[in-house]
Amino acid sequence: MLTPNSNPSPEHRTAGQDFDYLIKEGLILTLSAALPDPIPAGTIGFKDGRITYLGAGCPEVWTAREVIDGRGFLVLPGLINTHTHSAMTLFRGLADDLPLKDWLEKHIFPAEARFINPDTVYWGSLLACAEMIRSGTTTLADGYFCLEGSARAINQSGMRAVLAPGVVDFPAPGVPDPADNIRVARDFIEKWSGLSPRIRLGLFPHSPYTCSSNTLRKARALALEKGIPLFIHLAETREEVALVQGQTGLTPVRYIHRLGCLDASFIGVHVNYLDQEEMALLAEAGASVSHCPESNMKLGAGVTPVVDLLARGIVVGLGTDGCAGNNDLDLFREMGTAARLHKVHRLDPTLLEAQSVLNMATLEAAKVLGLEKEIGSLEVGKQADLILINLNQPHLTPLYHPFSHLVYAASGADVDTVFIAGQMVMRQRKLLTLDWEEIRKRVVKISGEIRPTPGKGQR
Repeated sequence: MLTPNSNPSPEHRTAGQDFDYLIKEGLILTLSAALPDPIPAGTIGFKDGRITYLGAGCPEVWTAREVIDGRGFLVLPGLINTHTHSAMTLFRGLADDLPLKDWLEKHIFPAEARFINPDTVYWGSLLACAEMIRSGTTTLADGYFCLEGSARAINQSGMRAVLAPGVVDFPAPGVPDPADNIRVARDFIEKWSGLSPRIRLGLFPHSPYTCSSNTLRKARALALEKGIPLFIHLAETREEVALVQGQTGLTPVRYIHRLGCLDASFIGVHVNYLDQEEMALLAEAGASVSHCPESNMKLGAGVTPVVDLLARGIVVGLGTDGCAGNNDLDLFREMGTAARLHKVHRLDPTLLEAQSVLNMATLEAAKVLGLEKEIGSLEVGKQADLILINLNQPHLTPLYHPFSHLVYAASGADVDTVFIAGQMVMRQRKLLTLDWEEIRKRVVKISGEIRPTPGKGQR
């Protein structure tokens, strides 16, 4: 039994009298409009995967399967990665410091052709899940090939995901004949639809320069038919803009608009090169943007005009991109990079304040994926996707402003405990759903095949 510190207000208590977990006396950031301020010594309880109590103090004489002492911890929603290619953890560090075109065409595409299959995607995705859970990410949007392996890994890890099979107009892993690209994507979407409450589906036609207008129209039609989001790499580099203009007479955003792809389910990834008219097109369509600042910086691609997009009411979420182009999946690092990048790019330290950037990794990211009614903030009735940050560390002491701390001082290594759909998947930095040593051994073995050791044919 618990003795309450205060009587919770009626709007934040429920009729239930027991919980699976009850976290008490933690510093809670809800990221909810209803409770925008930090709740010191707050309590959150959840049962059957959903939050059933949230407020100051403790419920009166209520029981829980486990009570967690939240003192010294900051509790917030799990982070949401709006764009990654999880199995590309297998290519982390394989080809760095190269232009995007060379990186893709001379290194990544050939490596994918040789080594990507459902089994390697499974192990690469398990590695990604381990990395994301340990850095506080609870939901990912994964666009790639052979996603059966990714689906298996995500189910095993307990993570939440939007899985979007990749579509290109050349032979790809699992799709040796490009004429089958939409059919293979459809088969995956229909197979996995409804199989797991934590897995939603999407579609990922890679880009305007790897997909024909016919393929993009077919992808759009399939997404509309299934009611799923459409992800596209868009206006990522100057070279892409010049290429698409040369082929179509239009910039990438105008081209996609002419094809009829822009609507509220459209997610443009990167979107670094836009003029005011193109921003207006995105805003009028209700389209969203996945901002991947570290990948953009590392590949020298460009800077997404996030400040202008937000000013037009366009929803922007953060993504890490894949590990071959970033090279990590830590959204805390991504938040800090995003906040600093736009300040120095515009020479204005007041832009993109910390809370706005944190929103881009939580509630705004949930809106990008169409999941804001379920996740992205801590509210009674929502899914219990939440993380506990250990504040008892030198770099997090003293604490004045929690939002600033998370964006400018914290890292994924500060995440202590993670819940997804009410299930504890990490406790005191120990993964509970994944066998890290087995994952490490299998990935090291695969990496030895991707790049043989010296003396076995390659240096």
